[in-house]
Amino acid sequence: MILNCAGKALNLSSPCVMGILNVTPDSFSDGGVFLEADAALEQALRMVADGAAIIDIGGESTRPGAQAVSEQEELDRVIPIIEALAKEIDVPISIDTNKPEVMRAAVSAGAGMINDVMALQVPGALEAAQQLSVPVCLMHMQGEPRTMQQNPQYQDVVADILAFFEQRIEVCVSAGIERSMLLVDPGFGFGKRLEHNQQLLKNLGKLQQLKLPLLVGISRKSMIGAMLNDASVDQRLHGSVAAAVMAYERGAAILRVHDVKPTVDALTVAEAVLNIDN
Repeated sequence: MILNCAGKALNLSSPCVMGILNVTPDSFSDGGVFLEADAALEQALRMVADGAAIIDIGGESTRPGAQAVSEQEELDRVIPIIEALAKEIDVPISIDTNKPEVMRAAVSAGAGMINDVMALQVPGALEAAQQLSVPVCLMHMQGEPRTMQQNPQYQDVVADILAFFEQRIEVCVSAGIERSMLLVDPGFGFGKRLEHNQQLLKNLGKLQQLKLPLLVGISRKSMIGAMLNDASVDQRLHGSVAAAVMAYERGAAILRVHDVKPTVDALTVAEAVLNIDN
Protein backbone atom coordinates (compact mmCIF):
# COMPACT_ATOMS: atom_id res chain seq x y z
CA MET A 1 0.00 0.00 0.00
CA ILE A 2 1.29 3.45 -0.93
CA LEU A 3 -0.05 6.56 0.79
CA ASN A 4 -0.02 9.78 -1.20
CA CYS A 5 1.19 12.40 1.29
CA ALA A 6 0.64 15.61 -0.70
CA GLY A 7 2.67 14.31 -3.61
CA LYS A 8 5.28 12.42 -1.59
CA ALA A 9 4.85 8.63 -1.39
CA LEU A 10 4.89 6.58 1.80
CA ASN A 11 5.29 2.91 0.87
CA LEU A 12 3.80 0.70 3.57
CA SER A 13 4.78 -2.61 1.97
CA SER A 14 7.75 -2.68 4.36
CA PRO A 15 7.86 -1.38 7.95
CA CYS A 16 8.24 2.39 7.97
CA VAL A 17 10.08 4.33 10.64
CA MET A 18 8.66 7.74 11.50
CA GLY A 19 11.33 9.99 12.99
CA ILE A 20 10.16 12.20 15.87
CA LEU A 21 11.10 15.87 15.74
CA ASN A 22 9.77 17.78 18.75
CA VAL A 23 10.29 21.53 18.50
CA THR A 24 9.11 22.02 22.07
CA PRO A 25 10.73 23.00 25.37
CA ASP A 26 8.94 20.35 27.43
CA SER A 27 8.57 17.03 25.58
CA PHE A 28 9.38 14.13 27.89
CA SER A 29 12.42 12.87 25.98
CA ASP A 30 13.96 15.63 23.88
CA GLY A 31 12.26 18.81 25.08
CA GLY A 32 14.34 21.89 24.32
CA VAL A 33 16.96 20.03 22.27
CA PHE A 34 15.64 21.00 18.84
CA LEU A 35 13.97 24.35 19.51
CA GLU A 36 16.48 26.21 17.35
CA ALA A 37 15.77 25.93 13.64
CA ASP A 38 19.29 24.87 12.67
CA ALA A 39 19.34 22.08 15.26
CA ALA A 40 15.87 20.88 14.19
CA LEU A 41 16.80 20.78 10.51
CA GLU A 42 20.07 19.01 11.22
CA GLN A 43 18.26 16.36 13.27
CA ALA A 44 15.62 15.84 10.58
CA LEU A 45 18.24 15.39 7.87
CA ARG A 46 20.14 12.98 10.10
CA MET A 47 17.01 10.88 10.65
CA VAL A 48 16.31 10.73 6.90
CA ALA A 49 19.91 9.64 6.28
CA ASP A 50 19.44 6.96 8.94
CA GLY A 51 16.42 5.55 7.11
CA ALA A 52 13.37 7.43 8.35
CA ALA A 53 10.53 7.11 5.83
CA ILE A 54 8.63 10.08 7.24
CA ILE A 55 9.36 12.90 9.73
CA ASP A 56 6.77 13.84 12.36
CA ILE A 57 7.03 17.45 13.56
CA GLY A 58 5.29 18.61 16.71
CA GLY A 59 5.15 21.98 18.45
CA GLU A 60 3.13 21.08 21.54
CA SER A 61 4.06 18.46 24.11
CA THR A 62 1.36 15.90 24.93
CA ARG A 63 3.18 14.26 27.83
CA PRO A 64 1.13 13.82 31.03
CA GLY A 65 0.73 17.18 32.75
CA ALA A 66 2.14 19.20 29.85
CA GLN A 67 1.00 22.81 29.53
CA ALA A 68 -1.25 23.79 26.65
CA VAL A 69 0.27 25.92 23.87
CA SER A 70 -1.50 28.71 22.01
CA GLU A 71 -2.26 28.32 18.32
CA GLN A 72 0.12 31.14 17.40
CA GLU A 73 2.99 29.74 19.46
CA GLU A 74 2.57 26.32 17.89
CA LEU A 75 2.53 27.89 14.41
CA ASP A 76 5.66 29.87 15.20
CA ARG A 77 7.46 26.71 16.24
CA VAL A 78 6.54 24.35 13.42
CA ILE A 79 5.84 26.29 10.21
CA PRO A 80 9.38 27.61 9.59
CA ILE A 81 10.77 24.10 10.14
CA ILE A 82 8.25 22.50 7.78
CA GLU A 83 8.86 25.13 5.09
CA ALA A 84 12.63 24.68 5.24
CA LEU A 85 12.55 20.89 5.52
CA ALA A 86 10.05 20.36 2.69
CA LYS A 87 12.62 21.81 0.29
CA GLU A 88 15.40 19.56 1.56
CA ILE A 89 13.93 16.06 1.79
CA ASP A 90 11.99 13.72 -0.48
CA VAL A 91 10.22 11.82 2.32
CA PRO A 92 6.84 13.02 3.62
CA ILE A 93 6.44 15.34 6.59
CA SER A 94 3.75 14.75 9.19
CA ILE A 95 2.33 17.48 11.45
CA ASP A 96 1.61 16.34 15.00
CA THR A 97 -1.25 18.64 16.06
CA ASN A 98 -4.90 18.71 17.03
CA LYS A 99 -5.51 22.36 16.05
CA PRO A 100 -7.37 22.93 12.75
CA GLU A 101 -5.49 26.10 11.79
CA VAL A 102 -2.13 24.47 12.48
CA MET A 103 -3.20 21.58 10.24
CA ARG A 104 -4.06 24.02 7.44
CA ALA A 105 -0.88 26.06 7.76
CA ALA A 106 1.32 22.98 8.04
CA VAL A 107 -0.08 21.34 4.89
CA SER A 108 0.23 24.65 3.06
CA ALA A 109 3.89 24.79 4.18
CA GLY A 110 4.64 21.28 2.91
CA ALA A 111 3.33 18.70 5.37
CA GLY A 112 1.63 15.68 3.83
CA MET A 113 0.07 13.91 6.81
CA ILE A 114 -1.88 14.91 9.93
CA ASN A 115 -1.07 13.05 13.15
CA ASP A 116 -3.78 13.95 15.67
CA VAL A 117 -3.71 12.66 19.26
CA MET A 118 -7.32 13.88 19.61
CA ALA A 119 -8.54 11.89 16.58
CA LEU A 120 -10.13 14.97 14.95
CA GLN A 121 -12.39 15.61 17.95
CA VAL A 122 -11.38 19.27 18.41
CA PRO A 123 -14.05 21.55 16.87
CA GLY A 124 -13.14 22.29 13.26
CA ALA A 125 -10.51 19.55 12.96
CA LEU A 126 -12.76 17.14 11.08
CA GLU A 127 -13.66 19.78 8.50
CA ALA A 128 -10.03 20.84 8.10
CA ALA A 129 -8.87 17.27 7.52
CA GLN A 130 -11.60 16.67 4.95
CA GLN A 131 -10.66 19.82 3.04
CA LEU A 132 -6.91 19.18 3.15
CA SER A 133 -7.17 15.69 1.62
CA VAL A 134 -3.99 14.27 3.16
CA PRO A 135 -3.70 11.05 5.18
CA VAL A 136 -4.79 11.38 8.82
CA CYS A 137 -3.69 9.29 11.78
CA LEU A 138 -6.37 8.97 14.47
CA MET A 139 -4.97 8.24 17.93
CA HIS A 140 -6.79 6.77 20.91
CA MET A 141 -6.49 8.59 24.21
CA GLN A 142 -8.59 8.25 27.33
CA GLY A 143 -9.09 11.76 28.70
CA GLU A 144 -6.77 14.59 27.64
CA PRO A 145 -3.02 15.11 28.02
CA ARG A 146 -3.15 17.20 31.16
CA THR A 147 -5.10 14.60 33.17
CA MET A 148 -5.01 11.34 31.18
CA GLN A 149 -2.86 9.38 33.64
CA GLN A 150 -4.80 10.21 36.80
CA ASN A 151 -7.02 7.12 36.87
CA PRO A 152 -7.48 5.37 33.50
CA GLN A 153 -10.05 2.56 33.54
CA TYR A 154 -11.03 -0.03 30.91
CA GLN A 155 -13.44 -2.93 30.68
CA ASP A 156 -11.13 -4.51 28.09
CA VAL A 157 -8.43 -2.21 26.76
CA VAL A 158 -8.23 -3.72 23.27
CA ALA A 159 -11.99 -4.03 22.82
CA ASP A 160 -12.54 -0.50 24.11
CA ILE A 161 -9.94 0.90 21.68
CA LEU A 162 -11.48 -1.02 18.79
CA ALA A 163 -14.91 0.39 19.62
CA PHE A 164 -13.45 3.91 19.76
CA PHE A 165 -11.82 3.56 16.36
CA GLU A 166 -14.92 2.10 14.76
CA GLN A 167 -16.89 5.13 15.96
CA ARG A 168 -14.27 7.68 14.86
CA ILE A 169 -13.79 6.03 11.45
CA GLU A 170 -17.55 6.17 10.86
CA VAL A 171 -17.59 9.88 11.79
CA CYS A 172 -14.67 10.60 9.46
CA VAL A 173 -16.15 8.75 6.51
CA SER A 174 -19.53 10.42 7.07
CA ALA A 175 -17.74 13.79 6.99
CA GLY A 176 -16.31 13.00 3.56
CA ILE A 177 -12.85 11.70 4.45
CA GLU A 178 -11.97 8.66 2.37
CA ARG A 179 -11.39 5.57 4.47
CA SER A 180 -8.23 4.89 2.48
CA MET A 181 -6.77 8.12 3.90
CA LEU A 182 -7.05 7.00 7.53
CA LEU A 183 -4.49 5.39 9.84
CA VAL A 184 -4.90 4.42 13.50
CA ASP A 185 -2.63 4.70 16.53
CA PRO A 186 -3.69 2.90 19.75
CA GLY A 187 -1.95 5.53 21.85
CA PHE A 188 0.49 3.71 24.08
CA GLY A 189 0.86 5.68 27.31
CA PHE A 190 -2.07 7.98 26.62
CA GLY A 191 -4.56 7.34 29.41
CA LYS A 192 -3.22 3.84 30.05
CA ARG A 193 -1.48 2.20 33.00
CA LEU A 194 1.43 -0.21 32.56
CA GLU A 195 -0.82 -3.27 32.53
CA HIS A 196 -3.02 -1.67 29.86
CA ASN A 197 0.02 -0.96 27.67
CA GLN A 198 1.33 -4.50 28.10
CA GLN A 199 -2.02 -6.06 27.22
CA LEU A 200 -2.30 -3.74 24.23
CA LEU A 201 1.12 -4.64 22.88
CA LYS A 202 0.53 -8.36 23.43
CA ASN A 203 -2.81 -8.24 21.57
CA LEU A 204 -1.97 -5.53 19.03
CA GLY A 205 -2.73 -7.89 16.15
CA LYS A 206 -6.44 -7.67 16.95
CA LEU A 207 -6.45 -4.09 15.65
CA GLN A 208 -5.73 -5.42 12.17
CA GLN A 209 -9.44 -6.22 11.87
CA LEU A 210 -9.94 -2.49 11.22
CA LYS A 211 -8.09 -3.03 7.93
CA LEU A 212 -6.27 0.29 8.24
CA PRO A 213 -2.53 1.01 8.54
CA LEU A 214 -1.42 0.83 12.16
CA LEU A 215 0.97 3.43 13.58
CA VAL A 216 2.66 2.66 16.91
CA GLY A 217 4.61 5.01 19.15
CA ILE A 218 6.30 3.32 22.11
CA SER A 219 9.76 4.86 21.85
CA ARG A 220 11.34 5.77 25.22
CA LYS A 221 7.96 5.85 26.96
CA SER A 222 7.48 5.28 30.68
CA MET A 223 6.12 1.78 30.04
CA ILE A 224 9.57 0.84 28.74
CA GLY A 225 11.22 2.43 31.75
CA ALA A 226 8.89 0.57 34.12
CA MET A 227 9.64 -2.80 32.53
CA LEU A 228 13.37 -2.02 32.81
CA ASN A 229 13.28 -1.40 36.56
CA ASP A 230 12.59 2.35 36.32
CA ALA A 231 15.23 3.03 33.68
CA SER A 232 15.64 6.72 32.86
CA VAL A 233 14.68 8.06 29.43
CA ASP A 234 18.26 7.83 28.13
CA GLN A 235 18.44 4.15 29.16
CA ARG A 236 15.41 2.97 27.18
CA LEU A 237 16.90 2.46 23.71
CA HIS A 238 17.14 -1.33 23.70
CA GLY A 239 13.72 -1.78 25.28
CA SER A 240 12.22 0.62 22.76
CA VAL A 241 13.73 -1.26 19.82
CA ALA A 242 12.47 -4.58 21.20
CA ALA A 243 8.96 -3.13 21.55
CA ALA A 244 9.09 -1.76 18.00
CA VAL A 245 9.96 -5.20 16.62
CA MET A 246 7.14 -6.79 18.63
CA ALA A 247 4.72 -4.19 17.31
CA TYR A 248 5.83 -4.85 13.72
CA GLU A 249 5.38 -8.59 14.20
CA ARG A 250 1.81 -7.85 15.34
CA GLY A 251 0.92 -5.73 12.33
CA ALA A 252 2.29 -2.23 12.85
CA ALA A 253 3.05 -0.53 9.53
CA ILE A 254 4.66 2.62 10.94
CA LEU A 255 6.87 2.85 14.02
CA ARG A 256 7.19 6.34 15.49
CA VAL A 257 10.60 6.57 17.18
CA HIS A 258 13.34 8.84 18.50
CA ASP A 259 16.21 6.47 17.64
CA VAL A 260 15.91 5.90 13.90
CA LYS A 261 19.01 3.93 12.89
CA PRO A 262 18.81 1.20 15.58
CA THR A 263 15.09 0.75 14.88
CA VAL A 264 15.57 0.61 11.11
CA ASP A 265 18.29 -2.03 11.51
CA ALA A 266 16.19 -4.15 13.87
CA LEU A 267 13.12 -3.97 11.62
CA THR A 268 15.20 -4.86 8.56
CA VAL A 269 16.32 -8.07 10.27
CA ALA A 270 12.79 -8.84 11.50
CA GLU A 271 11.32 -8.31 8.04
CA ALA A 272 13.95 -10.51 6.40
CA VAL A 273 13.11 -13.38 8.75
CA LEU A 274 9.34 -12.96 8.67
CA ASN A 275 9.24 -12.83 4.86
CA ILE A 276 11.46 -15.83 4.18
CA ASP A 277 9.79 -18.68 2.31
CA ASN A 278 9.06 -21.70 4.50
